[in-house]
Amino acid sequence: MSRRKRAIALGFFDGVHIGHAELLKMTKYRAGETGAVPTVLTFDAHPDNFVKGVEVPLITSPESRVDIIRRYFGIESVVFIHFSRAVMQMPWRDFLDALLRELDATHFVVGHDFCFGWKGEGTTERLKEYCREKGIGCDVIPEVRLDGVTVSSTIIRSLLLEGDIIRANRLLGHPHSLIDTVGHGYRLGVKLGTPTINMQFSQGVLVPRHGVYVTKVFLENGEEHIAVTNIGVRPTVRQEEKVSVESYILDFSGNLYEYRVRVDFHAFLRPEKKFADISELKAQIAEDAQAARAFFS
Repeated sequence: MSRRKRAIALGFFDGVHIGHAELLKMTKYRAGETGAVPTVLTFDAHPDNFVKGVEVPLITSPESRVDIIRRYFGIESVVFIHFSRAVMQMPWRDFLDALLRELDATHFVVGHDFCFGWKGEGTTERLKEYCREKGIGCDVIPEVRLDGVTVSSTIIRSLLLEGDIIRANRLLGHPHSLIDTVGHGYRLGVKLGTPTINMQFSQGVLVPRHGVYVTKVFLENGEEHIAVTNIGVRPTVRQEEKVSVESYILDFSGNLYEYRVRVDFHAFLRPEKKFADISELKAQIAEDAQAARAFFS
């Protein structure tokens, strides 16, 4: 039984921004033309971790990357390659040969700045020449600009660190999100009458600016709720080294421990603050909740 051919988008796709979107849309289009399976080929770790010896924080976890690609672009096949020293040192032509052999690639879609193989010797020009030689298709997508800048994961990381979530979302083309299993906290929210769910950013994933955000929480059963989410170290209650993500879900009651939940970030409300006492914190949470309702109204 022969395997189906694949139209493959190649790249890291961190955050899956509006520049990446053009690759993904083209991949679906080319797959539809030829009856191929639209596929995304990506890496589990950022190549610069090996290539430049620089630890690059991810905008989203690999799980969130897959979720965005499937939810917004309808591409179900997402293939991860473990980026190792062996992969880094693979000659560019061997890399492409492996994709033809292992995945039955019939078309490649890459961005204008894509490079691959040992010392980045696999350029877009070499890729196009290889595809002509093999009789397969190739598209190189030009840069995408918005607000006068070339959209890139690097710029989006900077915006998230500044707390400029609205501009980051414009470049992403969708809300920045976190997917995690709800864990146990200190139950202070229950005592305050504002129970929260506790989540964490995975190791290696960028933590946005500490503070309170307007968010929406999406549950496994399809429900969505307005929420306010605090990213930080809980200075009023007990200063912690570990960053927590606490969401107060408006108009919701129930136990979400051990459930997988997605939080979409929409706007930055205020920096994290140490309050004089618990009653002052409770009053501020009520104000934050009112601001979140107003944002979505």
